[in-house]
Amino acid sequence: MNLMRPTPTLMALLCAAGACSMAMAQSIHRIVGPDGKVTFSDRAPGKGAADSVVSPGPALSGAAAAGTASLPYELRQVASRFPVTLYTGPDCAPCANARNLLVLRGVPFSERTVESNDDVSALQRLSGDTTLPLGTIGKQQLRGFSDAEWTQYLDLAGYPKESKLPPSYRRPAATPLTPPKPAAPASAPAETAEKRDTPVRPRPTLPPPAPGTPTPANPAGIRF
Repeated sequence: MNLMRPTPTLMALLCAAGACSMAMAQSIHRIVGPDGKVTFSDRAPGKGAADSVVSPGPALSGAAAAGTASLPYELRQVASRFPVTLYTGPDCAPCANARNLLVLRGVPFSERTVESNDDVSALQRLSGDTTLPLGTIGKQQLRGFSDAEWTQYLDLAGYPKESKLPPSYRRPAATPLTPPKPAAPASAPAETAEKRDTPVRPRPTLPPPAPGTPTPANPAGIRF
């Protein structure tokens, strides 16, 4: 098989593509300098600067990736690198506040509800706690709701401050954290079960009637 030797131009394109892939996998640092100036970089800051970091989450696939296909390019890139998931419970005012922040800001997110004992156990395994709401932005976990904290991390991830969602966008419906268990079949009534378990006894065989004895077919007992 003949192999084409890569040209310098092709090599440069391949190197550039590789550099882009590495950059997409890096974390983003929000750096606050001694003078209070805020900058963003993929490199860790030097001494004397405060640092916050958001690490990218796993790549989206399947239905999650399909749900971001209609988003504007820049928003799609952010949502792919730093997907947002909101974990909520019933009658939870802070959960509603967190949801409203994401909706008003136009952040595409998935919502998982925590209601059953299985959901609570799954939440405990996920975050090491049962505090709600729980938000994940990439690999960053936010327990409880603080408008300032959630806004800071959304800014750090690169989400726009105002909604860029297209009018046709529809937020996916909330789903339970753990899939519901199939309903157990209804148990049979006790009487039916008792009848089913009782052995069937053969009916006794009656001897034939003596000659001249009245029977239903011959009530007068007439002999022929």
